[in-house]
Amino acid sequence: MNVRRRLIPAAAITAVTALGLGTLTACSGDTAAANTGRFDVVASFYPMAFLAERIGGDHVHVTSLTSPGQEPHDLELSPKQIGGLEDSDAVLYLKNLQPSVDDAVAQSPVTTKIDAASLTTLEDHGNEVGGHAAAHDTHQGEESAGKDPHIWLDPVRYAQVAEGVGKAFEKADPEHAADYKKNTAALVRQLNGLDRQFRDGLAHPRTKVFVTTHAAFGYLAERYGLTEEAINGLDPESEPSAARIRDLETMARADGVSTVFYETLVSDKTARTVANDAGLKTDVLDPIEGITAKSRGKDYFSVQRANLKALQQALGAK
Repeated sequence: MNVRRRLIPAAAITAVTALGLGTLTACSGDTAAANTGRFDVVASFYPMAFLAERIGGDHVHVTSLTSPGQEPHDLELSPKQIGGLEDSDAVLYLKNLQPSVDDAVAQSPVTTKIDAASLTTLEDHGNEVGGHAAAHDTHQGEESAGKDPHIWLDPVRYAQVAEGVGKAFEKADPEHAADYKKNTAALVRQLNGLDRQFRDGLAHPRTKVFVTTHAAFGYLAERYGLTEEAINGLDPESEPSAARIRDLETMARADGVSTVFYETLVSDKTARTVANDAGLKTDVLDPIEGITAKSRGKDYFSVQRANLKALQQALGAK
């Protein structure tokens, strides 16, 4: 029996905000399933699916709209996926990251709509995020792309989202509320532990500046007193200007930057070009938008620990 029909959750949480960001180009091969006899949750992409699975446990059936290895910013939904979404008990998504999902959720009859962006705070981020304000940083503010959706990369914000998702599940499926509460508490404790690992591991870096291709790590940088300098803005597919590359090369020399980070789901061509021109190394810093065979870990926590190790090495943290 479909849980949505059995529970008739008229008071279920609807958490929706109104902002806009993102691009569409590709199609996902995943389909959304419903009527499984469990609490059917459709998640927009991996960080949302991970929360749903950890919090829901055996009581939920989770389907991700974004296929493993697909760049989530590029997602475009198929009619079959939209139909599965409409038959689900709940949808968990992050508004302004995937416009096709935002549109489908807005038109969907699903009662329980959980927008992760409404469960924590979002900030305006551009190419440069953090405390870096050196005189050579002439490009600062040249690209302010609006609200940054990459909240899951900050363990503290991700824990806040987890708490909100847990409460939403409890309200929508009260029969299993006690288990949802227990699972949420366990996940939050684990995220708090990850936060401590980052704080301790990045407490004494040689430099606080790191360079990435995609401006996905602004919240993480701010949380741990670092500065992210992104070649591109919040859009991972955008192309940097020649002036931006020159500024980055100047900044890298001034701040002792050793590494240009790229990510697993986007081409490393730009990172390698910048690194070669500036005499720097390259390495992976994973935004954890999907888990693939190329990922340095099997789930959110193992990939985050790999990210911490990569940052420690690049920043000379002991």
